[in-house]
Amino acid sequence: MPLREDYARDGFLHIKNFCTPEECQQMIGQMTELVRQWDPAEEKAPTFRTDDKQVENQGSSDYFLDSGDKIHFFLEAKAAEEDGSLKSGVEKLEALNKVGHGLHVVDPVFRDYAQSVKVKALVKELGYQDPVLPQSMYIFKQAGIGGEVTSHQDSTFLYTTPRQTCMGLWLALEDATKENGCVWARPGSHLEPVRRRFYRNPTHFAGDKEAPQLIFEDFSTPPCPGDTWEGKMPADWDKEGLEQAGFLPVECNAGDLVVIHGQVDHLSKANLSGKSRHTFQLHLVEGPGAGVTWHPENWLQYEGFPSLTLDEVAPAKI
Repeated sequence: MPLREDYARDGFLHIKNFCTPEECQQMIGQMTELVRQWDPAEEKAPTFRTDDKQVENQGSSDYFLDSGDKIHFFLEAKAAEEDGSLKSGVEKLEALNKVGHGLHVVDPVFRDYAQSVKVKALVKELGYQDPVLPQSMYIFKQAGIGGEVTSHQDSTFLYTTPRQTCMGLWLALEDATKENGCVWARPGSHLEPVRRRFYRNPTHFAGDKEAPQLIFEDFSTPPCPGDTWEGKMPADWDKEGLEQAGFLPVECNAGDLVVIHGQVDHLSKANLSGKSRHTFQLHLVEGPGAGVTWHPENWLQYEGFPSLTLDEVAPAKI
């Protein structure tokens, strides 16, 4: 079980050539068509952020909350006017931060990949008993304006009980390098507890519409390295601070897959290069058959998460 052992040790895997160039191009082409059909004048896209304005941006609109099983569009902050509209002269395909969070539910091309034998076989090989797929998203990491993604754990946003079971499948559709914003992960950090939870604010949903829809709850946990940079970037991250904090860059060729444990501390720098870094990401959790419950206060709520169970299959061919 080398994959499973490596995953248990480091909390992430880099699997090369998981998808063919043709599969990557098919997904890129499909997203290009979806964006072509999107009219930003009719369907205004909010910006997506992971910095100290995250609650303000994601927690003030039904558009984010309602995106779980739909295809919704989210702008890069640098491509949006102050009123949230698309800046004049900016091509919409070059203005988006991401599209989410129900591509795996609604779109046939992305659904076919999510439900493919190789995805299900990999999930099975890594020990999942009743995997279900709540979320997917297409990230553009636009050339020149693709924003940084601050340090975080995916289980903060996809929380399960009585144990954390989130796992991300991060597929590079284009080459991902240190120059254009590859993912950086901190090996072994999946052994640290979840530091906070992003959830639906009971005050808002009890009737106080002035309160934000979504908020963070900080957990009281034993001290660990990630405490100092949760939701931020480590000190001197733009120099050698990431390496000093224990992060490693995971540079990928198009078609490579990065498997990310829900408690692994990971981030990506802003893309200041001239090349975009498209990725398609799936986030799965264990379902009721494994004795696991999706938290009822999670931001993402819809009925019937698709199953990723595949019975009686050979080990994934990597």
